Amino acid sequence: MKEKTIYEHLREKGLSRRDFMKLCGTIAGMMGLEFVPPVKALGKTLGPSPEEVVAQALKTKPKVPIIWLEFQDCAGCSEAISRSSSPLLSNLVLNDIAIEYHETLMAAAGFQAEKAKEECMKKYFGKYVLVVEGSPTLADDGIYCTVAGKSNLDLLKEAAAGAAAVIATGNCACFGGIPAAHPNPTRAVGVADLIKDKPVVNIPGCPAIPEVTTGTILHFLILGQLPETDQLKRPLPFYGHTVHDHCLRRPFYEAGKFAGSFDDEGARKGYCLYRLGCKGPTTYNACAGLKWERGLSYPVQSGHPCLGCSEPHFWDGGGFYQGQSAPIVRLDKSSTATLVGVGVAAGAALAGLNAVKKSRAKKDLKKDQSQAAGSDPGSKKEG
Repeated sequence: MKEKTIYEHLREKGLSRRDFMKLCGTIAGMMGLEFVPPVKALGKTLGPSPEEVVAQALKTKPKVPIIWLEFQDCAGCSEAISRSSSPLLSNLVLNDIAIEYHETLMAAAGFQAEKAKEECMKKYFGKYVLVVEGSPTLADDGIYCTVAGKSNLDLLKEAAAGAAAVIATGNCACFGGIPAAHPNPTRAVGVADLIKDKPVVNIPGCPAIPEVTTGTILHFLILGQLPETDQLKRPLPFYGHTVHDHCLRRPFYEAGKFAGSFDDEGARKGYCLYRLGCKGPTTYNACAGLKWERGLSYPVQSGHPCLGCSEPHFWDGGGFYQGQSAPIVRLDKSSTATLVGVGVAAGAALAGLNAVKKSRAKKDLKKDQSQAAGSDPGSKKEG
């Protein structure tokens, strides 16, 4: 029996054509998809618009099955995604995706839960998306994290074999996170360190922003591939800018106004938190744009410095509240080359200036010695 498409599910629930197209436009915008602008010629538009591309995908594709595994974690990413607002998790589960296995969210447990996972892996082999939350552990063949009598390494290998794509959500799954902090007794690592034969995308954060996870799943659903990523396998639509780039406190940063403590006048006025340890200038994430709790706020807005939780080894990266006296300047290659050239030129000029000063100093010294000798009566020759 042919599976119903997402659009068919939506129509059965009474969604009108107009509302469907509004939904497609919202999804396209939320995902930050970049399409080639439609070309207009002779009064006609050639090529689909962003919402039409999304609509075509939802009309022709069934729900994407999801297998969600949890390893060394606190379940914070699951808690976060259960509060996703764009789109709501309830809409995602009912209309866009089918979570076939999730230890925390599924109703089944024990043997029933494991059977559901096995049936999904068999039925949708090569089609399902594997989401991993928590870090795999290598110590002693993975015995420090076991589910249903199987080590996390065996579970990951088994589920990844039939996955169309793998999404690591949360810093633990991406880079090892807190379990990998020194001294890392369980030898925690990131999923991408183990899975090399499947496309893997990292959604780091502690926890990961839920809309980034759902947006990445939707990207795969609609376009059939994971989004473009940076060198750390993070999707560029969400990790293309630093927290600092769009921070509402940035004007104070540019003006050189920084809070000196959490309760001083600068903090009460909303000054920049850089000197209180904020890692925003070096942390890539969508916090300042998407925010949390349906766009309500994010740490820096609420008065807390960014901890850099979407970066590797953030837990061992120094004190969270360690003051920083000088602002960080991020440079691209061209800027670096320019400053290097300026530095070399400045160094040469300084060396030349020092040479001139030394030469003048020597002349002045000889002059002083000569004058001193001429004023000494004992140094004059007798006639």
